[in-house]
Amino acid sequence: MENTIIELKFSLNTFYFLISGVLVMWMAAGFAMLEAGLVRSKNTTEILTKNVALYAIACTMYLLIGYNIMYVDNVEGGVLPSLGALIGSAAKDADHALQSDFFFQVVFVATAMSIVSGAVAERMKLWAFLAFCVVLTGFIYPLEGYWTWGGGFLSELGFVDFAGSAIVHGAGAAAALAGVLLLGARKGKYGKNGEIYPIPGSNMPLATLGTFILWMGWFGFNGGSQLFLADKENAIAVSQIMLNTNAAAAAGAVAALLVCKLMWGKADLTMVLNGALAGLVTITAEPASPTPVLALILGALGGALVVFSIVALDKAKIDDPVGAISVHGICGALGVMMVPFSNSDATFQGQSVGLITILGFVFIASYIVWSVLKASMGIRVGEEEELSGMDQHDCGVDAYPEFVTVRGQ
Repeated sequence: MENTIIELKFSLNTFYFLISGVLVMWMAAGFAMLEAGLVRSKNTTEILTKNVALYAIACTMYLLIGYNIMYVDNVEGGVLPSLGALIGSAAKDADHALQSDFFFQVVFVATAMSIVSGAVAERMKLWAFLAFCVVLTGFIYPLEGYWTWGGGFLSELGFVDFAGSAIVHGAGAAAALAGVLLLGARKGKYGKNGEIYPIPGSNMPLATLGTFILWMGWFGFNGGSQLFLADKENAIAVSQIMLNTNAAAAAGAVAALLVCKLMWGKADLTMVLNGALAGLVTITAEPASPTPVLALILGALGGALVVFSIVALDKAKIDDPVGAISVHGICGALGVMMVPFSNSDATFQGQSVGLITILGFVFIASYIVWSVLKASMGIRVGEEEELSGMDQHDCGVDAYPEFVTVRGQ
């Protein structure tokens, strides 16, 4: 009877890992739809190609290299990981299938890379982007992930990041910022005298669909990070996590809507969408311990902050077509620093050290990689290619051929 119960728990935990991983994998579709909706029609096929290719590369690199760096046979409290055997070398008394753990982890690294694709959209060379993807998913992300989730020195310092506000979202934003600074803004985005010219996205229904897909996938992202389900305590914790995750997203959308109304007198859909995502990123650092009311407050803070952050980056001439750096970086930092308000195990000092270490390392490492790519193969398309569109330059296929009239418009 006891063995039957153990096997049942093993099966339930494994199934929960797999289903959560499927939900997080579905976030790849959300990022693809969101980004496709927020870029111009002439760049749609290319951004979709990036999202499919980055997911495939991330899964491959993490299987061959990244998972070993992040988790397998590493020394607790270390800075540099060891390189152990592939999946299957962990303890035999694990309470879930080790393959399900890998599957759940691999979709997280793909999420981090998806953040980069939106920020550098509409002017980066496809193959330079994919080359960077190899390095980020195979080496940079696994190393900083090992420092916390893999038992490295940040976990020993007490840094708490439940589902990855910094480890996943902040890292993606830091890598994106490094690329954007070297890449420069899109042609026509900023004037010589500080003017900011809006470049509207091509498909708001698609962007909205992408946001809802991401919202849905986040239940696997945060809920699955509890890691277990097959007992009363964990089942209650998962329920609390999903309740708080949804509450934060809703509050983020409402807060962004109200801020837009107060600032401009209009409901800016793109800001509302980013407000929901900002709420989700903010709660990701600690979705288990806050009360539902505190989750609402945290989500609202993220939703309001993202509006001001997007405006501030625009004024600084940091061109981010989808607002990814603000959503995932600024609000990821907010979420990390809010953890001590609900989790007594976290300290502001420990959170600060962890946040600065992760963002600083990823930014510097990414800047170096982007610089090498810029010097070797170049990272930006030519002016003519940018004007005519990335779809024809990189892919040779228009996303909306029936509506193409004048190339470059």
